[in-house]
Amino acid sequence: MAGGSGCRAVADGGTYTLLVEVADETTVSVGAVGEVDFDAGWYAYAGSALGTGGFARVDRHRELARGERDTRHWHVDYLLGAAGSRVDAVVRTAALDGECAVAGATDGEPVPAFGATDCDCPTHLHYSPRRDALLASVERAHATADGT
Repeated sequence: MAGGSGCRAVADGGTYTLLVEVADETTVSVGAVGEVDFDAGWYAYAGSALGTGGFARVDRHRELARGERDTRHWHVDYLLGAAGSRVDAVVRTAALDGECAVAGATDGEPVPAFGATDCDCPTHLHYSPRRDALLASVERAHATADGT
């Protein structure tokens, strides 16, 4: 674990980042955030799965994106429920409470106030028109937060 980065080890679950493709430009109503415009392209959302269900939260996000669930709990659920969005990849770091560190180290254009209502981060969602560059950035961010 990275010392001094605000990360800590946890017994169950950990930190994850969803790589989401948005096929077409769209506007989504995102709870209290309001209307958010999303360009077509790639989005990286950093989250945590620290509760008793652990990484089952990721499965829930995938189900919502496939239309198998309707209930939205988190900002990313609104994006995942939009037509033309899908979860392309997931990067996970087990036993790490580091979603803020991962979000802060992810490259790309920030989507203001998205997914960061319970912390001081400016965002937990970043956009890039290039999948490979965004995925590489996410993988580096996870490695840095984990101290490897």
